[in-house]
Amino acid sequence: MRRWQLPLASVCLLCLAGRPPARAAEPATSAPSAPAVEPVPEPPDAPRLAFDEAIRRALARNPTVAVALAEIRRADALVQEARAGWYPSLAGNGSYTRLDHDRPRNGPSVLKEDQLYGSLTLTVPLVAPQGWTAERHAEDSRRIAEASAADMRRLVAQATGNAFIAVIAQRLQLRSNDTAIANSRAHAEYAHTRLLGGIGRSIDDVRAQQDLATVMAQRQAVLTGLGRAREALGVLMGAAEPVDAVETVDLGALPSLATALDDATARRSDVQAQKARVTAAETLRKDTWAYYAPYLAAVGQPFAQTGQEILPKLGWQAQLLLTLPLYDGGQRGGIAHERDATLDEARLDLDAVLRQARSEVRVAFESMLHADQALAWARDAAALAKRAYELAVLAYKAGATTNLEVIDAARQARDADSGAAAAGDVARRARLDLLVASGHFP
Repeated sequence: MRRWQLPLASVCLLCLAGRPPARAAEPATSAPSAPAVEPVPEPPDAPRLAFDEAIRRALARNPTVAVALAEIRRADALVQEARAGWYPSLAGNGSYTRLDHDRPRNGPSVLKEDQLYGSLTLTVPLVAPQGWTAERHAEDSRRIAEASAADMRRLVAQATGNAFIAVIAQRLQLRSNDTAIANSRAHAEYAHTRLLGGIGRSIDDVRAQQDLATVMAQRQAVLTGLGRAREALGVLMGAAEPVDAVETVDLGALPSLATALDDATARRSDVQAQKARVTAAETLRKDTWAYYAPYLAAVGQPFAQTGQEILPKLGWQAQLLLTLPLYDGGQRGGIAHERDATLDEARLDLDAVLRQARSEVRVAFESMLHADQALAWARDAAALAKRAYELAVLAYKAGATTNLEVIDAARQARDADSGAAAAGDVARRARLDLLVASGHFP
C-alpha cells in the first residue's frame, strides 16, 4: 500500500461513521422481509403412558418375553418325555398271515391258511436309574428356563425403561427448542421493526433471521429424535403404533451401596440363572453312576391267536429282563470327563457373573452421584445463561450493544438448556441402571 492510501482510508471510515442516521437507514427499502410467524408443527398424536404402565405392557406383550415363556412350556414337555423312561408302557400288537395252503396239505392241519395273532405287551421298569436321572435333569433344565425367562424380563424391562427415558429427554429438548424459537422470533421481529423504523441496521436484521432459521432447523432434528424414540418404545411394548411418555418418572427409593452389592448377588435374575446352571451341572456330574447301574424290567404279554394248533388260542407269558452294562468302549468315562468340564465352566461363568454384577453396581452408584452433581451445575448454568440473555436483550434495546451479543447469548442459553436436559437424562438413566444392577428392577 502506498503511503498516501492509509490516511485516505482512515478519512473514508470516519466519514462513513459520521453520516446522519437518515442516510444510514437508506438500505431499508431493500431490506429482507421479516420471517413469517407460521405455526410450529407438532408430532402426531400418540398414546401417552406412565412409566409403570409402559413396563407392565412391555412385559406382557413383548415377543422376546413370549418366546422365553414358550421355552418354559417346552421344558415342561421335556420333563414329561423324560418321565416316560421309568413309567410303565403298554403296547398292542396284531398280525394277519396268509399262506398258500394249509400245513400239511393232507391230513390234520397244524398251520391254517389264514392266521390271526394279537397281543398286549406291558413293560414295567423296576430298576431304571437312567430314567430316574433323566427326569431329574429335565427338571433342572426347566428351572434354568424359568430363571432365563426372568432374566429376559429384566432385560426387556431395562430396555423399555431406557426407551421411556429417551422419549422424556426428547420431549424436554423439544420444550427447550420451543423456548429458543420464541426468543429468536421475538428478536428477529424486533430487529426488523427497528430496521423499518430507520434506527436499525440490515446486518442486525439478517443475523436475527439467520439465528431463527438455525433454531427452526434444530427443531426438525429434535422432532426426528422424538419420533424414533416413540417408535422404539412402541416396538418394545409390542404395540402397533408409536407410544409417547409422560414427562415425569418415579423410580422409587434407591438402595445404598452396601445394600445394592448384597442384593446384586441375591436378587439379580442373571445371577440366579447362572446358579441354576451350576446346580444342574453338579447334579449331572453326580448322576454319572446311572450308566454303571443295571436295568430291570417286568414284561407281561397276554395273547390270542387263530389258524394254528401249536400254541393255545389264548394265553399269556411274563418275563423279568435284566440288563447289566459291562463294557461300553469308554463311553461312560468320556461322559464323566465331559460333565466335569461342564461343571467347571458353569462355576467359572458364575464367578464372572458375580464380579460383573458387583462392578455394575459400583459403576451405577458412582455414575448416579456424578450425574446428580452434573445436573445441579447444568441447571445453574442454564439459569445463568437465561439471565445473561435477558441482560443482552436489555442492553441491545438500550443501544449499548449490537445484536451480536444477543445472538451469542441466545446460543449459549440454548446450549445450556440442552445441556441441562441431557444431564437430566443421564441422571435418570443412572438411577435406572442402579436399580437394575442391584436387582430391584423390575
